[in-house]
Amino acid sequence: KLVESGGGLVQVGGSLRLSCLASGFGFDDYDIAWFRQVLGQEREAISSIHRTDGSTLYADSVKGRFTVSSDNATNMVYLQIDNLKPEDTAVYYCAADFFPGDSGSLSYYDYDLWGQGTQVTVSS
Repeated sequence: KLVESGGGLVQVGGSLRLSCLASGFGFDDYDIAWFRQVLGQEREAISSIHRTDGSTLYADSVKGRFTVSSDNATNMVYLQIDNLKPEDTAVYYCAADFFPGDSGSLSYYDYDLWGQGTQVTVSS
């Protein structure tokens, strides 16, 4: 399963580090991605990271303020968000792709398992 944590209420310009704990996988090789969703809108891809080699992929809309990282020893994946803006307010989800391709994916349809999400609220 996947469990996200680290969300909360933060002021504009602040930072947050979201965590995603991956456990119980029967796969050694997979991608973990972060998505976010505002109520009533489509889920938006943010970034992905490949477990084996640590390669990353970012959506063009978030490059520069978001950083994905992982710690394979603890099965944790992190999303660092800096210079938070009101439009970053959303529920943030991590997801696992158990059949990753060579170049990673930010497509919702490629992800097989989802966490329950963690709310990030940015106040102005």
